[in-house]
Amino acid sequence: MPESFEEPKAPSSQHAGDAKPLVSIVVRSYNESRFIRRLFVGVASQSYPNIEVVLVDSGSTDETVSIAKSFGARIVHISSAEFSFGRSLNIGCAAAKGEFLVFASAHVYPTRKDWIEQLVAPFRQDRVALVYGKQRGNEITRFSEEQIFRQWFPDDPADDQSHHFCNNANCAVRRTWWQQIGYDEMLTGLEDLAWAKEAMKRGGRLVYAPHAEIIHIHDESWSRIQNRYCREAIALKHIEPHLSFGLKDFFWLAISNVVTDLRAARQQSVLRQEARGIFLFRLNQFWGTYKGYRFDASVTRDVRNRFYFPAAAIKSPAQPPSGHMAGGRVETLQIDYSE
Repeated sequence: MPESFEEPKAPSSQHAGDAKPLVSIVVRSYNESRFIRRLFVGVASQSYPNIEVVLVDSGSTDETVSIAKSFGARIVHISSAEFSFGRSLNIGCAAAKGEFLVFASAHVYPTRKDWIEQLVAPFRQDRVALVYGKQRGNEITRFSEEQIFRQWFPDDPADDQSHHFCNNANCAVRRTWWQQIGYDEMLTGLEDLAWAKEAMKRGGRLVYAPHAEIIHIHDESWSRIQNRYCREAIALKHIEPHLSFGLKDFFWLAISNVVTDLRAARQQSVLRQEARGIFLFRLNQFWGTYKGYRFDASVTRDVRNRFYFPAAAIKSPAQPPSGHMAGGRVETLQIDYSE
């Protein structure tokens, strides 16, 4: 551990009887009215008694902010010109008051009433810096994206993870650790991996808590999917400079993942309706990754904004999808979104 690093101390209120420390949920938004109401309904259903929500909005022109205000969220406004994932997180964390900082995308919603309980429980252990939870899709999630969720977020927990993978769409960090390590504001994505890598270097522990489950809704065009993987590849080059990705990698990974997905679709008896989508998703995923690795220009503010706010990104509001019920079975702790 570097000598300059002061080990974060556990908040004193953790040891004060049954009192539960304040949890701040930091949500980043830009025109998210289509799904954000469901997130707030899920937060309002939580069993954890001491929660605040801080919405960092980067210039929404739809009803995102008014919906958040109707649920009592505190609003922090930033301009789209100054947005990056890391900067918006740092601004939200600075505005938050909680001892634990929970990050949730504006287009996710929890499946269980003990989502927050499950995310913050591991912080009772010494030196836990970060906890992240499971992600799944719903009925509008593309087939290949659901396969990625199941690969990245398995059912088995990890109490002391050996690698720095995590995801800020459903994640919590101890505030004292964020005060020591801010988020990189220049990265075009994967600021969560960069933060986790640094935390582990300094002796922090990462925990994966699969019972802290959310539904993550990506309803993107093919070009938006390609854009997402392109900017993440640009960031990954910076975080892991020893990695490379060439045309051979593109062809191999695209073909192998298409074949794997087609087999899974056949096993689930959905091959006919999913085959085209599988091919297009994996093509755009790995072509975007290849483009990102080929991108050599410096990452200026204009470049970041091109990735974050592409033309015609705003969609007209639509009714949110029905609630996600695993296997048709409704557990006692699950949240009913049907109303």
